[in-house]
Amino acid sequence: MSNMDIFASIKSRYNVFTNTERKVADYINENGKEVIYMSITDLAEACNVGEASVFRFCKTLDLKGYQEFKIVLAHSISLEDEMPQISNEITLNDSFQQLSSKILASNVQALSETYNLLLEQQLKEAVELLVNAERIHFFGVGSSGVTALEAKNKFMRITNKTEYSIDAHFQMMSAALMHKEDVAVIFSYSGSTKDTIELAEVIKKRGAKIILITRFAKSPLTTFSNVTLLCGAKEGPLQGGSLSVKIAQLYILDLLYFGFIKETKSESLGNKELTAQAVITRIL
Repeated sequence: MSNMDIFASIKSRYNVFTNTERKVADYINENGKEVIYMSITDLAEACNVGEASVFRFCKTLDLKGYQEFKIVLAHSISLEDEMPQISNEITLNDSFQQLSSKILASNVQALSETYNLLLEQQLKEAVELLVNAERIHFFGVGSSGVTALEAKNKFMRITNKTEYSIDAHFQMMSAALMHKEDVAVIFSYSGSTKDTIELAEVIKKRGAKIILITRFAKSPLTTFSNVTLLCGAKEGPLQGGSLSVKIAQLYILDLLYFGFIKETKSESLGNKELTAQAVITRIL
């Protein structure tokens, strides 16, 4: 499928599209580079159609679903460019000086956008949930799982009520045993990862609260969350593990971490001292 030209396929099948599918096709033809960074919900709203219509459009093109469509779209746009892009800004022809400048700009933009998207009240609600939680479970798969592991690493220095499992099956078992006094912190850039959606369904059935850290305000996972915190980084379908996304997620994590310390003061600072002393002999 990576060799498929999405624009040629749309043109060749345009006559068999339904009227709603043609709306999607027209929008993609005019805004292809923007669509790469849109969720299925965003694209559906932009075209004034339902998500099911976007999915049917993908199936009409003989694609498995929206994510495969975005991958093919990214490849098609890359083939059209004179110099294929590695990311939304970086090309194979960039010098190291250009790389340095573009990567810096990308990371700064991710932080700035995240800062502008965050609402103080949402942050306060998230910190309150963490402080009052009996147990805090961090969840994430793939690259977001790495951020969840970092969250465990930070919070275990100030509290003993955190959990994290790197394996998706272990995460599901952990979710199945959560209580209504527990809080799940879920990291998911797309908000539409199948494993994470199934995880959220289980957590919700258990009555536990969910804090979601994601890119898109409207995605399947947001329907389960009690508090949604948005990160501003852009990641295309061919950019898994984007540093900008990780930086944006870690920025939000730091806000939750220091917010937790502010609300628990002596306990957190005391635990921080104890954990620091416990590992200090390991450092030469």
